[in-house]
Order: sequence, then structure tokens, then C-alpha cells
Amino acid sequence: MSGNKIKVFIVDDHEIFRNGLKMVLGKLKYVELAGEAENGKEFIDNLCETLPDIVLMDIEMPILNGIEASKAALKLHPKLKIIALTMFGDDEYIQSMMDVGAKGFLMKNINKETLDKAILTVNNGGNYYSEELFEFFTKQFSKEKESPESELDLTRREKEILQLLCEGLSNKEIADALFISERTVLGHKTNLLTKTNTKNSLSLMAFAIKKKLVVI
Repeated sequence: MSGNKIKVFIVDDHEIFRNGLKMVLGKLKYVELAGEAENGKEFIDNLCETLPDIVLMDIEMPILNGIEASKAALKLHPKLKIIALTMFGDDEYIQSMMDVGAKGFLMKNINKETLDKAILTVNNGGNYYSEELFEFFTKQFSKEKESPESELDLTRREKEILQLLCEGLSNKEIADALFISERTVLGHKTNLLTKTNTKNSLSLMAFAIKKKLVVI
């Protein structure tokens, strides 16, 4: 991160939407616009020069789409955090973005408050997705092989971490809240993924909410 500001790069093929996003980002005093691109190739070509902290990445774009651009960008800079910009009906693309490592998902009708929370959550190491996308994540989970309820034996600490994760806290924030190390938090999250047979934090969150393991 540059100084105290979070460097954000916008990748979207619609100029009007990019301009709207820039206006909203301009109201977030902790954000610095690192750059913008109208397709994935243009973004990759400028990545090394701009080195953003967070990328707001459209999924469907000409020349190089958001999925391939994200894959290429994360290969070059594994610590890069990508928030996918999506619309209803993009289910197949959303799954692909999850698979390549996107940390967040936002509907394109986002407001300032949602964008603010998403950027801060993802920048701090957490995952974020718009509430409108919850149905997609629960639907995706239902396609996966579920662990029988009788086999789901969570410890008190795992339940605490699961609750805080679903509240949008990052690994560091969870560690601070529970007075444990980040490494311990990661260990518990690995156990949770194994016990629930989920692939990533987003699927784990959907599982927890669907099974009423947390209070939201």
C-alpha cells in the first residue's frame, strides 16, 4: 500500500461506469486511483508500472476478459487483491473468478457504503461479496458434496472464528478479537474448510449461513 492510501485500479470496458466508479472512489479519502483500463490486456500491460493494492475487475470484457486477466495478474503478483464486478446471470463467470482467486464480488449497482466496506475488508485480508450474491454462493454450495450433519463437530474456537469471518473480519481482526495469532486463525480456517468440505472462505461463509451455524 502506498503511504496510508490504498491504491485501486479499475478495469471495465464501459467508460461511463468507470467514470461513475472514479467519482465514488474520489469520496473515499483513503483511496488513491492507481489507474484504469478498458480491457484485461491494457490492465496487464500497465500492472508492473502501477502496482495497485486492489483491482476492481469487470468479468466480461473484449480482448482479454476478467478471468484470464486475473489469472495472469495473480501469477505476476500473487499478493494482488481482486474484487470482481458482476451482474445478475453471471453465475458461470463468478465461479471461474472464485477459482482464480478473487477476494470479493460486487454487483455493478454498488453504492458508496458497499464499495467502502468491500475495499477495507479485502484490503485487510478478508473476503467480501454483495448480499445480492448470497443466493449464488448458497446454490454453489448445494452442488458440492455436503458433509453429513453428524460428522460436523466444530470446536468452540472454530465456531467463534466462523462467526467473526461471516461478520466480515479479516484474519488479523479475528486474531486480535480472540487474542490469538493469525497463524492460529489460519489453522482453524483450514480445519473448517476440511470439516465442511468447502473450497474457500466464500463457500465456507455460505455454508455457515445456510446451516445456521452463525448469527447474521
